[in-house]
Amino acid sequence: MKSRTIVTIIAMYAVAIAVSAAENPNMGTWKLNETKSKFGPGATRNSTVVYEAAGDSVKVTTDGTSGDGKPVHTEWTGKFDGKDYPVTGDGSGDTRSYTQVNEHTTTFANKSGGKVTLSGKIVVAADGKSRTVTVSGTDSSGKKVSSTAVYDKQ
Repeated sequence: MKSRTIVTIIAMYAVAIAVSAAENPNMGTWKLNETKSKFGPGATRNSTVVYEAAGDSVKVTTDGTSGDGKPVHTEWTGKFDGKDYPVTGDGSGDTRSYTQVNEHTTTFANKSGGKVTLSGKIVVAADGKSRTVTVSGTDSSGKKVSSTAVYDKQ
């Protein structure tokens, strides 16, 4: 009887994780809409952003170009709980945190050595078909950068 109970609890937990990920409007693949976006000098342009479930966490993968035109690929896995988790491939920081503000709004911060280098807000449209990401901060060379990127859901 105990083993059936444990299996049932594990199954319910797995379903809860899947439902939670499915309800997060950020989940999926997003493509940059260049015509609706505005980038300041030196800002990184993420052409593709993918949010996917990774166990009880979320994995965020970006591909794009840096402010000086070099390819950029970043990966982050963590929870939207405001805590810092390691990020790889990001010249603006070694950790990133996401905080879920409400169903359609998330804030984030990149840190390098514990100091915030970039911060921003992600707002997913009510219909879930687009999202707007506003970013401000400093790049790896200390220059101020800002951008407003609009993405379309794929």
